[in-house]
Amino acid sequence: MRQEKLWDADAAQRYDTPGTGMFAPDTLGPAVDRLAHLAGDGAALEFAIGTGRVAVPLAERGVPVTGIELSVPMVERLRTKADEAAIPVIIGDMATTVAPGTYSLVYLVYNTISNLLTQAGQVECFRNAARHLTPGGRFVVELWVPELRRLPPGQAATVWQTDADYIALDTYDILRQHVVSHHFRFDETEQARLYRSPHRYIWPAELDLMAQLAGFELESRHEDWAGAEFTGESRSHVSVYRVPSAP
Repeated sequence: MRQEKLWDADAAQRYDTPGTGMFAPDTLGPAVDRLAHLAGDGAALEFAIGTGRVAVPLAERGVPVTGIELSVPMVERLRTKADEAAIPVIIGDMATTVAPGTYSLVYLVYNTISNLLTQAGQVECFRNAARHLTPGGRFVVELWVPELRRLPPGQAATVWQTDADYIALDTYDILRQHVVSHHFRFDETEQARLYRSPHRYIWPAELDLMAQLAGFELESRHEDWAGAEFTGESRSHVSVYRVPSAP
């Protein structure tokens, strides 16, 4: 299924969970703090801005934010929080769509680069970030580390969350570096609702090579937005890439 079909009105509604999950203050606060610091006095561009989970509080901090987003329903939900004058959004693919102006910061959060299902598309995403940045500007990517060590030989799926009303599992195609996330939600009936999303997973070293192809250098990598050390046991990372400053 095409990404713009996956992120329909129902998905946009499910995505917004004010005060909990991805919107919990201890999750969102450190991300906004770090991005505001990296933007400095410049403007920020968010690839796959979605419903404005990060963009709205970042704009409230005084950072001018523009977005690129493929899903019209996601933008419609964003518009209940901020109008076009406050946070302009261009409808399109984050790998190819160009926003007007230049930026000191481009950012792509919560594993969203993996929504691009080919290596070529992911490389183009880096190149698109580079074309928007001023000299010395930064591209920030938040991404999970592939968990293939949890995949026993002969098994194609891992369960990564189980609650009374929710089960999540991933199925892997290791030849193509593809994974499909399956989300099962239960209510008081015996029926379950299934939502699935396809991804192409990326190793940190592969991500760094994509950055080099686009003219970036790795500035820093931490386990989370608060700056915890990235180690061999880290399950995710926040990587900051920088284009060279003008001579």
